[in-house]
Amino acid sequence: MPAENALGFLRSLDSGASVRPVVVIFGPHAFLREYVLGAVVRHLCSDGFQYRSFQVGASGDFGAVLDEIRALDLFSPKRVIACRVLRSRRDRASDATDEAGGEAGARGAGEGALAEVIEGDRGPGHFVLLYERDNAPARIRRAADKSAMLVNCLRPFDNQIIQYVQVLARAEGVRLTGDAADLLISRHDGDLGAIANSLAKAAILADESKPLGPGQLDSPGGRRMPQLFEIADSLARGRAAAALAQVTRSIALGRDPLEILSVEIIPVMRRMMVAAAMLARRRSAAEIASSLGAAPASNFASRAIEAARRFGPQRLEHAYRRTCELDAGFKNGRIKEREQALCGLLIDLLGAGAPPAQ
Repeated sequence: MPAENALGFLRSLDSGASVRPVVVIFGPHAFLREYVLGAVVRHLCSDGFQYRSFQVGASGDFGAVLDEIRALDLFSPKRVIACRVLRSRRDRASDATDEAGGEAGARGAGEGALAEVIEGDRGPGHFVLLYERDNAPARIRRAADKSAMLVNCLRPFDNQIIQYVQVLARAEGVRLTGDAADLLISRHDGDLGAIANSLAKAAILADESKPLGPGQLDSPGGRRMPQLFEIADSLARGRAAAALAQVTRSIALGRDPLEILSVEIIPVMRRMMVAAAMLARRRSAAEIASSLGAAPASNFASRAIEAARRFGPQRLEHAYRRTCELDAGFKNGRIKEREQALCGLLIDLLGAGAPPAQ
């Protein structure tokens, strides 16, 4: 049967679909490979299966795995056996023999013998085979095409990130508001591993009767160093309280105010200025994104455009002029109270009201 993508497979598990006796996992996305494996194991263990795990490296073979598959276990008739094949094993010369279907591979403990077990009667339980590579060997794919499930863990497209976030949230037993999902995606730049980690931490204190909002996702971050560009993201979104708290916390934990200004605030101010100038000339969102070096549908460009519309060109021009003055004052040593100066800049830009008169 044709390979299924990771998103479709995880959705089928979430809907309660049964798992085929053999599941072969591969693909270029390392986190998704491991997450799919963990999801299968959790799904089966919740039904009373006993879990056995194996790992095959460059100098190893499938002997122990084959023995476990063929062995009868009176105390655990329902087993899920997982085997992780490390990337280093694909360099072995014996793989060529196995994939070609040689007798040595079939009689021994190589992939030829493993393919025969996949094709035949394996006994009770399930077998999950994970390859740390972009594709499974041809012999294994041919064997699995007949009755097994092939799961290809491709890198998600931009429009799939939000769907993965929803699947990850359901796996943790939480619901997300639209703003919370957008915050996770923008904060972690679509990194599914970091998103899953944030959801797992938020689920510990979550109220199951209410969906998680941005406030609950921000709470764990109050005890850590803000990630790079997190201040810039809050500034572009117009989140005054979050930006001020992040600047204060970053400086308290050792970041240089000049570095925050140069790396986070000035670049995002420039992007907003470019977007505001092009909006004034009635340029399209696609043209603005192209000028910023971003894809037309990227969050990177859309945040700059939204911020330009929120603040307006006059307010941005005043704030950018003050930003340049702060940069010069930091470098020549004229400004001593750097934290207060940075916070004053953010309050001036993000605070309510019209810009000061020029």
